[in-house]
Amino acid sequence: MIETLLVANRGEIACRVFRTCRDLGIRTVAVHSDPDAGALHVREADAAVRLPGAAPADTYLRGDLVVAAALAAGADAVHPGYGFLSESAAFAREVEAAGLTWVGPPPGAVEAMASKTRAKRLLGVEPLDPDALTEADLPVLVKAAAGGGGRGMRVVREMAALPGELAAARAEALAAFGDGEVFAEPYLERGRHVEVQLLADAHGTVWPLGTRDCSLQRRHQKVVEEAPAPGLPEALVEELYGTAVRAARAVGYRGAGTVEFLVGPDGTAHFLEMNTRLQVEHPVTEAVYGVDLVALQLRVAEGAALPPEPPAPRGHAVEARLYAEDPARSFAPQTGTLHALDVPGVRLDTGYAAGDAVGVHYDALLAKAVAHAPTRAEALRLLARALERARVHGPVTNRDLLVRSLRHPEFAEPGRADTGFYARHLDALTAPLPGGHGRGRGRRGAGP
Repeated sequence: MIETLLVANRGEIACRVFRTCRDLGIRTVAVHSDPDAGALHVREADAAVRLPGAAPADTYLRGDLVVAAALAAGADAVHPGYGFLSESAAFAREVEAAGLTWVGPPPGAVEAMASKTRAKRLLGVEPLDPDALTEADLPVLVKAAAGGGGRGMRVVREMAALPGELAAARAEALAAFGDGEVFAEPYLERGRHVEVQLLADAHGTVWPLGTRDCSLQRRHQKVVEEAPAPGLPEALVEELYGTAVRAARAVGYRGAGTVEFLVGPDGTAHFLEMNTRLQVEHPVTEAVYGVDLVALQLRVAEGAALPPEPPAPRGHAVEARLYAEDPARSFAPQTGTLHALDVPGVRLDTGYAAGDAVGVHYDALLAKAVAHAPTRAEALRLLARALERARVHGPVTNRDLLVRSLRHPEFAEPGRADTGFYARHLDALTAPLPGGHGRGRGRRGAGP
């Protein structure tokens, strides 16, 4: 049994894991950089260990320091959260070598899926060689083989642009992930980003816990997610489940993971990758299935067996990511003191409280607002109204963009929106609001 858990992460996901630990009676340990010394995740933990410095490379990405912190604090387990070290097989091995319980998939499974090119080949999909592309292959999406979060990704529509985009993608991938390998895949102008949540134990049970649609993205990063993915034929859902389960079984997977696809207008599904961790958008699956995925991760890590079948889904859930950024100015990150953060009537996962400073060192995500209702239309209405009524005082945010997106006719029609939604509609969605309230970008001090 896990008695003391260190979360090798910060902010919203650390607070999220700590919440479940409190429910289960597990003592918690936070790690923090110098800028995060007073952060909410540090205040909510039972103990905290400093990682000297500010840059992620000197702090949260130092697996050796994190393991040392766990041992020093008397932890017997480590949860990686997402981002940072969550998909590092080397870190997972360091944790296990120190005699700690790793709350994640086996290091070999992480390693097998860490490279998108290896993962594709494992499922019989041969990635395109970016150095052998022809005019007939275009348009393509050049992607980093390692990592995620939209880094190292470039859309190429003309051969003349290919050399420059390849060089830029490789440089960005090397800087972000320490691996400059890139590959190419066909780019679907009107594709939907659909994924399957998995949960597997060490006894051979693999649950496909429904689908999610994450098509509303800016700079290849998700903004609005929902479960289940609307408008998918049952045969396609079963195909996605089959591929996802096959991927998990192929690497002896254990714990929570996500298999991602791009679904074309013709209904053809293209395998993208497997994320060997908890996803940012996991709350919509929790709402629909009535489960706590973090609690299940912990129980699987302790050796417990899952029931043969997952619980039945119920209703529809939508999540919107509230960022300190200005959508009208190329989503530029914003900083400053957050004086108020209150989104009434829905689940709010956050790493901030009133009075906290939003700094320059880390991701601009303030919170995730999640609504669950019997139908999709009701969930959209509930979340839009909750965000509209929200008190978000301080840095400029994307709050108004989220409200307008949730109410946009294209998004309101089930299954119609695709990954090009913001490319088509951003100007209209950030146009001046009626009544002279400025740009629709989440005004400073916005709130009723």
